[in-house]
Amino acid sequence: MSPVPPAGLVAIADRVNARLESFLTPELARWAEFDADLADPMAEIGRLVLGGGKRLRPAFCHWGFIAAGGEPAVAESDPGPVVDAGAAFELMHAFALFHDDVMDDADARRGAETTHRRFAARHRQGSWAGEDRRFGEGIAILVGDLAFVYSDQLLRGAPSAAWRVWNELRIELNVGQLLDIVGSVKADRTITRAERICRYKSGKYTVERPLHLGAALAAPDRVDDLMPVLSAYGLPLGDAFQMRDDVIGAFGDPSVTGKPVGGDLREGKPTPLLARAVRAADSNQRAVLDGVGDPSLDDAGVAEIQQVIVDTGALAELEAEIATRVAMAVEAIASSDLDATAVNELMALAAYITDRTS
Repeated sequence: MSPVPPAGLVAIADRVNARLESFLTPELARWAEFDADLADPMAEIGRLVLGGGKRLRPAFCHWGFIAAGGEPAVAESDPGPVVDAGAAFELMHAFALFHDDVMDDADARRGAETTHRRFAARHRQGSWAGEDRRFGEGIAILVGDLAFVYSDQLLRGAPSAAWRVWNELRIELNVGQLLDIVGSVKADRTITRAERICRYKSGKYTVERPLHLGAALAAPDRVDDLMPVLSAYGLPLGDAFQMRDDVIGAFGDPSVTGKPVGGDLREGKPTPLLARAVRAADSNQRAVLDGVGDPSLDDAGVAEIQQVIVDTGALAELEAEIATRVAMAVEAIASSDLDATAVNELMALAAYITDRTS
């Protein structure tokens, strides 16, 4: 059972959801009215963004803002820059998910059919010209690009210090994804490379950079001084967050995750979990692990690989590493002189995002 989200996260999510709806509803309607063929593709943005998600990045951005002395507006008519930034994070995250699903050729996202699959099926049903796969992937890529542009629109009034953080965050995210793709096809199983991908593909843009952006919105003149203490918390916690994701990707329950069992194993993701298993495996276990990355791997094959991961001690080792990094993060933020409310909420978030099943 996943832990109950902190009350602060729930309140932030509610404000961000309201802002996303107020921003997206007229925008999607505008383009649907312009041309009926745009209605369904554009609606995919709303379907993904408004259909779920933990709102973690908006929460870390919010508490970075508070930690730096910010006082966000709460009135609906003036949501404040930190709420706009939270909504921007969700749209930027949607961009990454649309593209990630194409790159991974994923069937499901949050328990629903992925966009590229949905539109490939529509192409087949309509007996349209060309290749259904390319059509579906093209739609998903363009929809992701639109989400990316919309995220920028929500930050248009941000100070230059915030834009520097935002741009660096987006570069890091794409660098991490590039390393992930290359690592998958080269079957790179080294721990150093796996942990670098873990940090850049997800950890930094989930925890550290949202904290930095929040601080830059609240105190643009002091953000460089605030970054080190926020990073001392954000980097180890971001690593732990993605390591937990890696465990879920290898062992997660499809009914909870909304994804097929062992998806990361079929895709050959170069994760810290797999790297530890390969390092500890004997020759027989290595032969089993060589099946990682085979998209035709059946459930029995996934189960065999899972057992090797357990038997090598890799799972227990990674669980210990997650606990160590969470402790590092909590110690760093607890000993800081940041706003006490923000510190308490960040400590609660540390437990929440690393003790979950989806």
